[in-house]
Amino acid sequence: MLAETGKLMTTINENFLKLQAGYLFPEISRRIRAFQTKNPDARIISLGIGDVTQPLAPVIIKAMRKAVDQMGTEAGFRGYGPELGYDFLIDAIIDNDFNPRGIDLHKSELFISDGAKCDIANIQEVFALDNVVAIPDPVYPVYVDSNVMAGRIGKANQQGQYDKIVYMPCTAENDFVPKLPDQHVDLIYLCFPNNPTGAVATMEQLKKWVDYAKENKAIILFDAAYEAFISDPDIPHSIYEIDGAKDVAIEFRSFSKTAGFTGVRCAFTIVPKQLQAYTKDGRAVEVNPLWNRRHSTKFNGASYISQAGAAAVYTPEGKKQCRRIIDIYMSNAVLIRKSLTKLGYDVYGGVNAPYIWMKTPDGLSSWDFFDRLLTKANVVGTPGVGFGPSGEGYFRLTTFAKPPDVKEAMQRFAAV
Repeated sequence: MLAETGKLMTTINENFLKLQAGYLFPEISRRIRAFQTKNPDARIISLGIGDVTQPLAPVIIKAMRKAVDQMGTEAGFRGYGPELGYDFLIDAIIDNDFNPRGIDLHKSELFISDGAKCDIANIQEVFALDNVVAIPDPVYPVYVDSNVMAGRIGKANQQGQYDKIVYMPCTAENDFVPKLPDQHVDLIYLCFPNNPTGAVATMEQLKKWVDYAKENKAIILFDAAYEAFISDPDIPHSIYEIDGAKDVAIEFRSFSKTAGFTGVRCAFTIVPKQLQAYTKDGRAVEVNPLWNRRHSTKFNGASYISQAGAAAVYTPEGKKQCRRIIDIYMSNAVLIRKSLTKLGYDVYGGVNAPYIWMKTPDGLSSWDFFDRLLTKANVVGTPGVGFGPSGEGYFRLTTFAKPPDVKEAMQRFAAV
């Protein structure tokens, strides 16, 4: 039988072989380990990977402890929870994050998960492989890599750009907000506040994207994981603050940076009931039930303990405590911006976002500056080119570090 089919071996998904080099952050870790092996006494300060450093707020710990105690009793024990999430968390999110901004959501439009990264990667399963994808450049690598793995793209050129992706350059000239594509696209990834550039988009700028999506029957995949860091009252926190966005947009949010849940894992995605995509013969299909089916089939729900902790974020004390932590990170941003500007660097971001985007000095490439900073100052950042070709010549620093470390890192920068 095997000889008849000619298939005598297990084959792999060859789309994985199209991925460019290693994933960005493991490569950073590899270089750090190599340096540390040769320099065991060096104290490295990391402003690279965007992991939080402040402990969880006390009110969150209290809520999670209570949930753990409940799980140890017959009356309070919970097994599989609802795949879409517990009502107590969904209600808290809608009542606190959306209703005050005039956004009306139904419970069935909100899906609790264990991470926005997972949802952003998984959402593309709902859409056909022949959709044309538009992605900002530079941007969070998961947008590109997950589409590569799925087989939605072609081959990569020498710059690392894939021939079936429409890249939207984000540069200092356009304030790191991409222009509308000059060709038809079907799926549009947007991230504001932006990772890695720290840029934000105004109501007027987002309105142009919503209008474009309506005119082209496209769908916007809007990553709002850092909305809690917005301080400018004129900057929207949700794309649904734009009229008509519920017709064309899916929004992703996370508790990872908002409440320090990088190790706890809890997030949510909003898929409006009125959002539609189309079959090849032009028939309109609601996306919400399709994502519901995918979510329920492949995911058993975020843990009850994590969701109990997330719900505590929305209590009066939870809001105060989480805000104090965010203020610590944004104070770091002020220090980084001030210090680097004084040293003569071109600095962007860090005002409504926890990321600093800086121009590398002396015409250095992103990785060359990474190596210089590591060897001369023992400080780690993220090479801009790792976020896309337009990131070459730039460098990202995160504000998710302890204030004393940030202060010392800025002092060390003087020696670079």
